[in-house]
Amino acid sequence: MLSVLRNGTYRRLFTAQVVALVGTGLATVALSLLAYDLAGARASAVLGTALAIKMVAYVAIGPVVGALADRIPRRALMVAMDLTRAGVAAALPFVTEIWQIHVLVFALQAASAAFTPTFQATVPEVLPAERDYTRALSMARLAYDVESLFSPALAAALLTLVSYDWLFAGTTVGFLASAALIVATVLPRPAPVERTGGLYAKAAFGTRLFWATPRLRALLALDLAVAAAGAIVFVDTVTLVRDHFERPAGAVSLALGAYGAGSMLTALLLPRLLRRATDRAVMLCAAFALPVVLAGVAALTATAPGAWSWPGFLAAWAAVGAACSAVLTPAGRVIRRSTADADLPAAFAAQFSLSHSCWLFTYPMAGWLAAGAGLPLTSLVLGAVALGATAAAAVIWPARDPYRLEHVHPDLPAGHPHLADARPATDGWRHGHHYVIDRHHPRWPQRVG
Repeated sequence: MLSVLRNGTYRRLFTAQVVALVGTGLATVALSLLAYDLAGARASAVLGTALAIKMVAYVAIGPVVGALADRIPRRALMVAMDLTRAGVAAALPFVTEIWQIHVLVFALQAASAAFTPTFQATVPEVLPAERDYTRALSMARLAYDVESLFSPALAAALLTLVSYDWLFAGTTVGFLASAALIVATVLPRPAPVERTGGLYAKAAFGTRLFWATPRLRALLALDLAVAAAGAIVFVDTVTLVRDHFERPAGAVSLALGAYGAGSMLTALLLPRLLRRATDRAVMLCAAFALPVVLAGVAALTATAPGAWSWPGFLAAWAAVGAACSAVLTPAGRVIRRSTADADLPAAFAAQFSLSHSCWLFTYPMAGWLAAGAGLPLTSLVLGAVALGATAAAAVIWPARDPYRLEHVHPDLPAGHPHLADARPATDGWRHGHHYVIDRHHPRWPQRVG
């Protein structure tokens, strides 16, 4: 897996990602504690609303960034967004009101909504070989997982020395370091974009690509399953730890670290597993495990804490992390397989926006339902959401899903360059190739040859 780090461009991009993630991890812990200080037992509701605002920024801004990707130099865009995030993080320690959290969270996540899809679309151009790109996806997932494990541990250590306000300083440093590394990186020239039309047409293309491609529609359903389970982790952990288990602030870091440990172990195993099993098999099996774990969480939180409860809770969070990682890590492979190179920015921007619309639904549900009806019912409801979404994905994504599809072009004239290898058919010109939605293929073929 580490062999991809021999590529100097990817090595600098990966390092930038890691340092920014560590800073973000410190901010996650600090923001949870800030919400608890301001709202007490209703911290889950505050976090649920704040994270819903985060998702609004992602859903609204992601497609626009994809449409503008061919007009703005990627390096300049990513550096500008890192500097914006650093400035917002530096302002968070001075928050005294809940509404201020919401405003700053929107600004921070709007910058992330511009940065992340741009970064994701750059990696497959830096590493065009599929095996290298698969390793890069696992490295990226591992970076998220190490951050989930390391940042809470670092936060717990720092909290023994300083107040949580100082954790936001670490976030600022992380974003500034990321910007410096990207400035020092020369990125490949992106493939030319053939699409025509205005900003709206370009922004809508990525969404149309997802709705027209069966495996990408299934990917969105799996994103909903992950969002249902992940929302409980990110919204309700602080309330579970502080109120249900009556443990100190440092235990919040330990619980989030358990989630990261499960995810990290899965990311380490996935490159070898994906050489033996299909993306579909791995992702569906992991997604079907999520409602089972959430049912266990409901049982765990419905009873008074006992000697076994805290270890069981940590094991459940590790299991959620492992299953979510097994669903999310191969997603980049699925998108790359389903998209022309020139359309990768639009595809990743659409996936970023559409997948986070799932979190926009589950974050406030996890927060407000937990505050009003309790954690057991919250776990059961979100477990049902995960089960329904995974079942839908299993139906939408064909078990037989080849790269090459035979199809007919009824509307292209004889002699068109795209028909160089086509043969006449009763209803047009027939040929087969790696099929993706583009200007020559606006719809998915009904019949597979």
